[in-house]
Amino acid sequence: MGPSSLESIGVGYRLPMGTVANDRASKLHDLPEAESEPVADGLPVRALLATSCLSGSTVLAGHSGLNRLVRGVNVMEVPDILPWVKADELLLTTAFPLTRADPGRHEQLMLDLVVDLNARGLAALAVKLGRYLDAIPQKVLDRADELGFPVLRLPDGVAFDEVLAEVFSELLNRQARVLAEADALHRAISAIVLAGGGLPQIAIEVSRLLDCVVLITTPDGRILADEGGEPHRSALEAAGQFDPSGRLLVERLRTGRQNIPASVAIPAGTAAMTSILAGGIDHGRIVAYRADEQLPPGTVTAIERAAIVAALTITKELAVAAVEGKFRGDYLRDVLTGLVAADETVVTHCRSLGWEIDRPMVVVVAELDPVDASATVTIAGSVVHRSQHERFSSAWHQVVRARDKSAPVVAFSHEVVSLLPVRPESPAPVVDQVVAAVSGDRGGGRQSFCTGVSRVVTEPAGIAAAYAQARKSVSVGRRVHGHGSVSHFDSLGVHRLLSLVPDTSELTSFAAEVLAELSSDTAEAADLRLTLQTLLDTNLNVAETARLLHFHYNTLRYRIGKLERILGPFTTDPHLRLDVALALQVVQMRGI
Repeated sequence: MGPSSLESIGVGYRLPMGTVANDRASKLHDLPEAESEPVADGLPVRALLATSCLSGSTVLAGHSGLNRLVRGVNVMEVPDILPWVKADELLLTTAFPLTRADPGRHEQLMLDLVVDLNARGLAALAVKLGRYLDAIPQKVLDRADELGFPVLRLPDGVAFDEVLAEVFSELLNRQARVLAEADALHRAISAIVLAGGGLPQIAIEVSRLLDCVVLITTPDGRILADEGGEPHRSALEAAGQFDPSGRLLVERLRTGRQNIPASVAIPAGTAAMTSILAGGIDHGRIVAYRADEQLPPGTVTAIERAAIVAALTITKELAVAAVEGKFRGDYLRDVLTGLVAADETVVTHCRSLGWEIDRPMVVVVAELDPVDASATVTIAGSVVHRSQHERFSSAWHQVVRARDKSAPVVAFSHEVVSLLPVRPESPAPVVDQVVAAVSGDRGGGRQSFCTGVSRVVTEPAGIAAAYAQARKSVSVGRRVHGHGSVSHFDSLGVHRLLSLVPDTSELTSFAAEVLAELSSDTAEAADLRLTLQTLLDTNLNVAETARLLHFHYNTLRYRIGKLERILGPFTTDPHLRLDVALALQVVQMRGI
């Protein structure tokens, strides 16, 4: 490009180097999008003012925006420069294009230009005054101050080509430093892994080099490793980025660098996140966070390098765990099903596997609820997420181990079995806390599940019976209470006895014979069954039933007459009343 062409078109340099004359801005959007960090993180306007070519510049307005990052330089010498500018550029101009218009419009044109450039995310505007424009109108400077958009006055003797060359050189130097730091981090964490270190050691090293809190999580945000300064971690918690179970709400973050909004309690923070991928499988996230806006340059590049090593570490750990888990799971299955008697030898062997089973505990069986296959959502791209059952099993392992590392947890083909230590007099709170922690706030696309809880086991010999109780609790609880239920064996009542009938058609036939037309699925039948059940619950107290159902007394008397015409004299025949009560429970448990 010849020198004369600078007078007719805009010329700019960015990283990587390229012409911008015919390249329209690519970030003209209203809604936020994922910010992928460039290789060079850019230089703040404040830092560029210290370079030799800009050292004599004066900040005329927008002092609050001097921390805006500059990632490119452009020259404006045409009136219609707006389509060609890009975000994070430093725009140089003599204001010559604006002076070609009617002198009475100079101020408005300059005002419109500042507003439009700020809207496009420009870093700053640098103007050379004297030849075409004596001063920038005060109204324009006031508006730039409101927007926090830096307006600079260039020194009289500086040439645009000097600014282009020096700023471009500074950006290249920054790029080289960022790449060197990323390589140093990669070598450091690779050495850690080769020496036998795991995810905690990786988090420690990345946190040390980036001077921030680093979290390594599962795909849905469960913490695998956590390292960093307490102020930064506390600020992240105060920003509402964790749910009550301690899960990081990764669904609120996006890949790349982003700001965490300020609140009354905390200042604005900065976070960067990347995915941990290996073999096309999503294994988790790495998140870096500082309780200010000072994440080091190249943070995203650095954690992307860390994610590569973390992926290798996770893959290795999964391979080892798969072999160990298969052996441990097969052994515990034999104990649970009673194939191996839980005597002192079994207790000793389980202790060698890291399990403690000689203490009061309950057996908990958890099963994912079935979903409609037609509702399955196809995930775009080539990343394959682990199966829902794998993630479910991983969540149970992590939550239970966080409470008690010696509590057995194994995953079978369609269920996860845990032996939770409890106090014999109050096992329910422990189970409720674990289930709540596994459920979280249902972020990250987790599926609902049903949980069955056995009676308290006080000695190992009762484990097999407790496992059968927990499995029965899951089955009955799902039929009676629906998806997401937590059912304790002792609370099943008559449902437990009914579920022992092997021939379900016999139960259905019994309900149809006793209830007649009330056993159908119509709305009228369901309404009458509700009236009947309430009558039985109140021991045939008509006044109390009318109050509970909000019926007039005479209306309820009419309904009782209708029910007796259908069922027979259940109000006076106790044997018929028992049959009716059992039939109602069968209808409620239909499908068992």
